[in-house]
Parts: sequence; structure tokens; C-alpha cells
Amino acid sequence: MEATLKVDSTIIMKNIYKHILWWLAFPFVGILNGTLRELTYKKLVGDLPAHQISTATGILFFGIIFYFIFKKWKIESAKHAILVGAIWLGLTILFEFGFGHYIMGNPWQKLLHDYNLAEGRVWSLFLLWITIAPFVFYKIFNSKKVND
Repeated sequence: MEATLKVDSTIIMKNIYKHILWWLAFPFVGILNGTLRELTYKKLVGDLPAHQISTATGILFFGIIFYFIFKKWKIESAKHAILVGAIWLGLTILFEFGFGHYIMGNPWQKLLHDYNLAEGRVWSLFLLWITIAPFVFYKIFNSKKVND
């Protein structure tokens, strides 16, 4: 029994490391999504609708990426899924505020602005998605095994 637990935890840790490494691609996808927004529809629809559309396309693009990540590197348990989601959320927020403030020079007020749901800023929905996506895909892929 103890040997099985050790093997299982080793597999889970290797997958967590892979999932963390995959996070390194996320900022590039986010930048591409933002570039798409800036170069195409923002001038047509305005800032707030462009922000909302961009959040939706980000959720869609990342959903597609997550599907392939979790198809290849399985989530082993609900705990594993929750841990990956929490790590991705933490890394994303650290990147967003660290890069946004210290590299891009944006004031904290501007960075916090995208979290104001009362003003229609829906960025927090994207953060919710990257947090729950590992669990969602864990459930999807495990329900297929039960139904097969």
C-alpha cells in the first residue's frame, strides 16, 4: 500500500510540474488575444465591449488549450485539479501585477480596474475559469471513463 501511494504521488507531482510548465505559455496566448483585440475589433466596438469580448475569447482559447493539456497529461484526482487551478491562479495574478506594474509601469489603480464587475469589467471571470478549468476537465475526462 505504501509503495502504491509513493508511486501515485510521484506521478501526480510530475504532472503538476508539467502543468506548471504549461503555464509559462499562458502569457503568450494572453498577449496574442490582446493583440487580436487591439488590431481588430476595439476601434469598432469601444473599450468596454472590447474588454468583454477579449475576456470571452480568452476563455475560449484557453479552454481549447486546456482540453489538449489535460487530454495528454491527466489530472489524477480532484485534489490534483484544485491544486493545479490554485497554482495557475496565483502565477497569473503574480504575472499580471508584477509585469503590469514593474515592467509596463502601470499604476496599481489601473491594474485593479479590470476587476471591477460593477463597471462591466469581467476579467475576474477569466481568472475564475483558469482556476476551475482543471477540475472541470478532470470531471469531463473521468466521466467518459465511467460511461465507456
